[in-house]
Amino acid sequence: MSKSLKFAAVGIDHRHIFGQIQNMLDVGGEFAGWWTMGEPETLEGFVKRFGDEQRVADLDALLQDDSIDLILIAAIPRDRAALAISAMEAGKDVMVDKPGCTTLDQLEQIRQCVSKTGRIWSIDFSERFEVASVTKAASLVQAGAIGKVVQTLGMGPHRLNRPTRPEWFFDRDSYGGILCDIGSHQIDQFLYFTGSTDADVRMATVGNYANPDDKGLQDFGEIALQSEHGHAYIRVDWYTPDALPTWGDGRLTILGTEGYIELRKYVDVARDDAIDNLYVVNGTRHEKIDCSDAGYPYFQNLRNDIENRTETAMPQAHAFKVMELALKAQQLAEQAHAPDRWS
Repeated sequence: MSKSLKFAAVGIDHRHIFGQIQNMLDVGGEFAGWWTMGEPETLEGFVKRFGDEQRVADLDALLQDDSIDLILIAAIPRDRAALAISAMEAGKDVMVDKPGCTTLDQLEQIRQCVSKTGRIWSIDFSERFEVASVTKAASLVQAGAIGKVVQTLGMGPHRLNRPTRPEWFFDRDSYGGILCDIGSHQIDQFLYFTGSTDADVRMATVGNYANPDDKGLQDFGEIALQSEHGHAYIRVDWYTPDALPTWGDGRLTILGTEGYIELRKYVDVARDDAIDNLYVVNGTRHEKIDCSDAGYPYFQNLRNDIENRTETAMPQAHAFKVMELALKAQQLAEQAHAPDRWS
């Protein structure tokens, strides 16, 4: 029988922490406490859902608790690397919200810490790990339904929701830039579906076209990637209109040599408000497939990895490579701008 797994949350500044906690609870984890800096905008909703009885005032009280195996982190992105390193140095494995870090220097420090401590540093890319249609698409690809994957086309539009956004959301150094932040989701999916362990950034751009008064905000970004196995085009933005019934019409098209799969993850516009809309087309069929039984295997796999010291949820090298490519794309995109453009 597996031993019980205890986890704690450190930093709740992004609502992704809700899914991180709930999904670990769903695979039998025990929530052992939480800490956060100050009073983030998410605090009221967090307390309503998870309570405040287990809040601790001292971060070290969680990091030095030998009974805790895993630390979940959704702090302000600029602070995630330092918190993860502190947790790993204290003997904990880490699941961090994306982006896992905001600079190449931070990434190198994390690499060194993982090498030194042997701990797991995993990133919860929720647009893959918390979307059942992506789980189903993975099983179809693995079964050869569309042949060899040669391209992914990833679209990550988001609603700005200005009234709910904290100050750090509009500060370039705090969130790391749009390609580092939400672009990392799409890079993760490209590497995963093409079976790539490395890639070249062929093109990257960022811009601010709708929010000129917010000098640190990037509201549009795009990336082109190429590896030995395939290609990717990625577009991300903060332009989702208010009439859409969800936060963004996220889509992924996976092109294979014998067919393609399209995911309309969160809505099928003007047709169906249901999530997880998957369409497959190949030489024998063209149909919509039910994804309701696909599940979110990342969380159970991570639990198993913590116990067995394996890498079934996400290879450690993959987490490093996603952030390396996201940060290099961000760097390339900003080279054409004045140094203080996004300050």
